[in-house]
Amino acid sequence: MAKNELLGGALWDAYSKKVSERMDNPTHLGVITQKEADERGLKLIVADYGAEACGDAVRLYWLVDANDVIVDAKFKSFGCGTAIASSDMMVELCLGKKVQEAVKITNIDVEKALRDDPDTPAVPGQKMHCSVMAYDVIKKAAALYLGKNPEDFEDEIIVCECARVSLGTLKEVIKLNDLKSVEEITEYTKAGAFCKSCIKPGGHEEREYYLVDILRDVRAEMEEEALKNKADLESKGDLKFADMTLVQKIKAIESLIDEKIRPMLMMDGGNMEIIELKNSSDGYTDVYIRYLGACSGCASGATGTLFAIESVLQEGLDSSIRVFPV
Repeated sequence: MAKNELLGGALWDAYSKKVSERMDNPTHLGVITQKEADERGLKLIVADYGAEACGDAVRLYWLVDANDVIVDAKFKSFGCGTAIASSDMMVELCLGKKVQEAVKITNIDVEKALRDDPDTPAVPGQKMHCSVMAYDVIKKAAALYLGKNPEDFEDEIIVCECARVSLGTLKEVIKLNDLKSVEEITEYTKAGAFCKSCIKPGGHEEREYYLVDILRDVRAEMEEEALKNKADLESKGDLKFADMTLVQKIKAIESLIDEKIRPMLMMDGGNMEIIELKNSSDGYTDVYIRYLGACSGCASGATGTLFAIESVLQEGLDSSIRVFPV
């Protein structure tokens, strides 16, 4: 039966030609024995890695010289065609590199090397984990050679294994770009774009961190930080008028009136009071006032005095303030 019949035409079209070719004719499939290593005077490293999520497994063979260079490599894959293609490309990327350089090869490097077109993924999203397996077996081999733990090569918590996106990166991107949805996170970082297991519970693989929870927690932290900053500014008197609550605006206006306007009015036997404050639809803050005492019958209450009051509030608080007598 043809592969496109077995997989379904639409699904098969989601694989690149390079993946298809390496599925059928892997270049580096094979075994390297200790006898061969001894004959060539090289160190043999054999590393195994299995992916619990899909049951695939890969065995990697490295021959390393005295300068830590991987001069030969082979693999055996126990799994699907995508795992074979990914492992084959993984081996190719390792060849000729020092072990310390090879460990920097990521699953994204493997997947991109398998693309026919730089902007088109080589495999469907649900198969992206196969290239992750290739990445993990490299870490295993490097750890064996260098006498370390595989975890030593990971200095961050990886949330999205497919795109190798860390928890720290996700938090930073959400904050810097004020992201409000998982879709925006995926757009900015590619996290959740492939197998989707990291988006929310219920995917093919259980995870410690999910994008929905990270987004919720970071947004909560951002809101808490914003409230704290606002309170700090308010206590220092540095809070911008536009960011104040209605009550805070009234208090700020009353304070400025008490300081610079009311004494002037009282000298002539008058006074004033704020009746209402409204935020208009065109972006202005409208202050409605009532004149008291001698000011209530003064002709300048609608001209010179009104202009003076409005100017003081605009210069002292915000240019969007308008004053209306009632």
